[in-house]
Amino acid sequence: MPKPLPPVTTEILARAKCGDRAAHAELYSLYAGAVFTLARRMLASKALAEDVLQETFVEVLCKIEGFRGEAEVGTWIKRIAINKCLMHVRSSWISRRGAFGGEPAGEARSGALDDQMALERALDNVPDVARAVVWLHDVEGYTHAEIGRMMGRTASFSKSQLARAHQRLRALLEGQEELNETTLCTPQLKIC
Repeated sequence: MPKPLPPVTTEILARAKCGDRAAHAELYSLYAGAVFTLARRMLASKALAEDVLQETFVEVLCKIEGFRGEAEVGTWIKRIAINKCLMHVRSSWISRRGAFGGEPAGEARSGALDDQMALERALDNVPDVARAVVWLHDVEGYTHAEIGRMMGRTASFSKSQLARAHQRLRALLEGQEELNETTLCTPQLKIC
């Protein structure tokens, strides 16, 4: 599970709502790392994660005045970031460009780091929507019903995406032949 988000004092929040730039900077320094990590995992592209980070905080600063406190500030910011990530996932530009390839991983220094890097490389080979479902369900702890609502789909959609993603990840991590997106989604014709 991701580490808990830091709390924001009522004083910082009140100052931020009044447009205090120092309070805005404090909010950014408290939550930018968590937002970037979330976006990086959901999108598997550093450039897109940086875009989401910027877009998230632009929206936070524009809407902080209307923040009602029904949830923790960190939860509210995280929800904005998730929505921004999902908008990128749904974007036809990203689908056309195939921007979910990620960056090449560096040299591993330990077994745990090797495993983590292997998992990250495998996640880079999972379709974008399925990757988002894996992250939201397995790491962030959202239910299938919540994920379905976020994506404008059903809980069954979330379950099937997660099952396919887990199947693909197992195959990739067990060293089976490299799969492409069509391997799991369409039947293959055998020519004798």
